[in-house]
Amino acid sequence: MDGCLIVQFAHSMIALVHPSSVKQAILSSITSFILALISTQYSALTTVGNAQDIVLAFGIHLISLFCSVFIYRISPFHPLSSFPGPILPKITKFWGVSQSWTGRQHRTFLHLHEIYGPFVRTGPNELSIAHAQAVNDVLGAGGLDKGEWYSARQDPNAPKNLIVLTGEAHANRRRLWNRALSNENLTAYQPVIANRIDELVRHLVQVAAQSEIVDIGQSIAYFTFDFMGDMAFGGPFHMLSDGGDKNDFWGMLNRFAISASVVSHIPWAFPLVQAIPSLSKDLRRLRRFGVESATGRLQEGSKTKDLWYHLSDEAELEKMRPLPPNVVADGALAVIAGADTTAGALTALIYFVLSDATTYHKLRNEVDTVYPAGSDATDATLHDRLVWMDACINETLRLQPPVPTNGPRQVSYDGHGVIIAGRYVPPGTQVYVPPYAIHRDARYFSPSPECFLPSRWLPHTPEPEHPDGGFVLDRSAFIPFSYGPANCVGRHLARMEMKMVLSVLVQKFNLQFAEDFDSKGWCDTIKDYLVTSRGPLVVKLTPRDGSL
Repeated sequence: MDGCLIVQFAHSMIALVHPSSVKQAILSSITSFILALISTQYSALTTVGNAQDIVLAFGIHLISLFCSVFIYRISPFHPLSSFPGPILPKITKFWGVSQSWTGRQHRTFLHLHEIYGPFVRTGPNELSIAHAQAVNDVLGAGGLDKGEWYSARQDPNAPKNLIVLTGEAHANRRRLWNRALSNENLTAYQPVIANRIDELVRHLVQVAAQSEIVDIGQSIAYFTFDFMGDMAFGGPFHMLSDGGDKNDFWGMLNRFAISASVVSHIPWAFPLVQAIPSLSKDLRRLRRFGVESATGRLQEGSKTKDLWYHLSDEAELEKMRPLPPNVVADGALAVIAGADTTAGALTALIYFVLSDATTYHKLRNEVDTVYPAGSDATDATLHDRLVWMDACINETLRLQPPVPTNGPRQVSYDGHGVIIAGRYVPPGTQVYVPPYAIHRDARYFSPSPECFLPSRWLPHTPEPEHPDGGFVLDRSAFIPFSYGPANCVGRHLARMEMKMVLSVLVQKFNLQFAEDFDSKGWCDTIKDYLVTSRGPLVVKLTPRDGSL
């Protein structure tokens, strides 16, 4: 038997020893055998040397390998064959890579659900399920664990942060976060937020004094980054005072987010990505940033009971103090996740409010009533009176959730599969429950699920075009901060922060889109890299009479 048959026979045996299923192994073996016979007949009719024969055998081996895998993945033998979806995602994960690279995964998933319904096969062993019942089935207390997608985003040279942890380790770490972000401690953080908002106002006045035209999204990003520095490491990163990102932190985070989104689809590629000089340099700088920030916090000690105070258990409420590397990892996570998600949500909120004059004037009237000129618009004790603002925030989070697609959970390889939203899902399947798609589903939000209608969140308040007030609003399908034990622990802080910032901006400034700003196309600039990347939100900003 020549080298070609030997290689093909070895390939068949490997498939039998460790198959993803018996049927796949059989199909692989048959395909390999047929192609091997063809190559043997071809080899016998030529005078090619042994070296070339081996090269041919190896080429046939690779072709047979890919053919068997591709054929199996689209065959009726595959466990996910009953789920609809386009052909390419069924064949290869590189389809998912392309979606993450372009940042359009959230829009693509929505489009696929509009075509195929609530269950869509988005990968060889992957589903996207846009169904309210799947929220609890997948993300709830008895749902699915995090899998390969999350571990692929973890820097192997750094301690695991809260997002990556599962099971008891997650519960133990989450307890520290819950304590840090309890209602009692949120009240203690309000002066810190107010102080940073004052700096934001000074920054905006200074920038607007030059041309009245401001990229409000960029200024808000500086604010959220500085505030999360206060929270996580006891001091700002001076983006507002410097008037820019002199250390290129946002650039590094954006590049890291893109690469992490891509690698999460193909975990085996992480070492290759790490070898890219520019990304490797960014990773080293991000690690150094976390260590230096933590070192500064330790040297200065506790000035306030900030997030670090609770994550490091300085009150000594735990049986064992958390390890310093774990505190550094979670502190860096707080800055990255807390700054970017809140900045994205606040920027989108301002965009939607300014997109409709009626919405904007109604919001300004409410703010003027609750916070008259000269009063303290950072007073969070009055937030319950901001009913219209709360509706605008909910509607913004519905249309543009901070994490549009969210990460998939994984059905355990051990066991017999699970039932999700009434359908059987086999072991090993990665399962997305995409907020962006669910939030735009007319079964849960209607009429006009694609439109910004804050009134849908107000009880018995009909829109003029819907005099019967017939809104469909299923709150169980509203998951801007995810759901279950691993939901966003900072969601209450984020909402408080958004209300405080927006109240001050509306009280002190007149806001409108700049004349040359493409307001219709701004949403198309939003990219989904787990968290979002956005284009500039350019506004004309002038002080209101007597406000400053």
